[in-house]
Amino acid sequence: MAPPPADPQPTYFRKGFGLKADVQDELTSDYNGHIVDVLREQDHTLTVEDVTIRLAQEFGFCYGVERAVEYAYQTRKKFPDRRLLLVGEIIHNPHVNAKLRGMGIEILERTEAGEFDFSGIRAEDVVILPAFGVTIAAFEALRDIGCVLVDTTCGSVLNVWKRVEAYGRDGFTALIHGKYHHEETRATASQMLRFPGGHYIVVRHMDEARMVCEYIEGRGSRDEFLAHFANAVSPGFDPDVHLQRVGVANQTTMLARESLAIAEAVGASIERARGVAARADFRTFDTICSATQERQDAVLALLEEPLDAMVVIGGFNSSNTISLAALCAERVPTYHIEDASGIDPEARTVHFRVAGVQHVEETKADWLPAEGPVRIGLTAGASTPNNKIGEAVARILATRGLALQPA
Repeated sequence: MAPPPADPQPTYFRKGFGLKADVQDELTSDYNGHIVDVLREQDHTLTVEDVTIRLAQEFGFCYGVERAVEYAYQTRKKFPDRRLLLVGEIIHNPHVNAKLRGMGIEILERTEAGEFDFSGIRAEDVVILPAFGVTIAAFEALRDIGCVLVDTTCGSVLNVWKRVEAYGRDGFTALIHGKYHHEETRATASQMLRFPGGHYIVVRHMDEARMVCEYIEGRGSRDEFLAHFANAVSPGFDPDVHLQRVGVANQTTMLARESLAIAEAVGASIERARGVAARADFRTFDTICSATQERQDAVLALLEEPLDAMVVIGGFNSSNTISLAALCAERVPTYHIEDASGIDPEARTVHFRVAGVQHVEETKADWLPAEGPVRIGLTAGASTPNNKIGEAVARILATRGLALQPA
């Protein structure tokens, strides 16, 4: 009797390849920073002459980001001779993605239609899924190709998917607080399409949530509503039908207090329109990830101190960094820089993304006073490595003609 056929080679991996020790030195070399170590040792405070820099207690790389980057390094180690591709940026940090390109990992970009073109991928290729996750359609297309998939989707994102899947199973429409074009929100919204009649609507901020509330309460034009949300709703979305039973979720990197306020506003609107019983059928869960919440809480605590300015470091397309900058800008002059190159010590300028304004960047001269005591607050988004934080500290000091003395 012939033995049973051997199990086929696995083609889907979510837990790495057991090569963490093999890539740890390379990760440390690429991303750790001595200056951040100094700040940590000194209660997150660095004073050089009359310049004091205060680093938030929680900042930079979160566990999900560390895991995703580590898995990408493990994948290169596991498949040194295979073609490696990444479905979009693994995280929103230009330096990390540049490192991966330098390792021979090809990063796919969306077409003008907003989708990824997988036509050039072969079964023998290895494809990495980013920390944001991918849409159901993209995942199924890749599985059909038969290539090896390395899934680095963040656990916090998976937690949101579970909530949204429950909405879909139970006949609720998912109202998602997020950016409809963001990779994570696109992936989350797609979970609803697994269910017959599953629908979603994505609201960017409280103003859009108010539009939803007004429609629930019988105000507003149907045509204007559908035109405004044309890119942010599921196919066939009918506000007269699909805003009857609603469950709220959020992109994990949004401003937590706004997500909670949106959920409260929608729930109250349903009660006003349909009564207490309808409100009881309304669902909401806070699905902001713990790392995002911790970084927002830490920056709020830091803002209780007297500060002359805040510097927020992270990709200009990093949602969690944008949220941090928005919090800071409410209290103190805030400069969201992508990396240390945004600070020019010789010209005494800073190039930054304006908090709360989409896609607007400015360059400001004499952003630090030339003399006298100054206190600078500092934080970084969850996709910003420590070495980039340290480089920014060095340039802040250099703007005043100072330097951190070597240990």
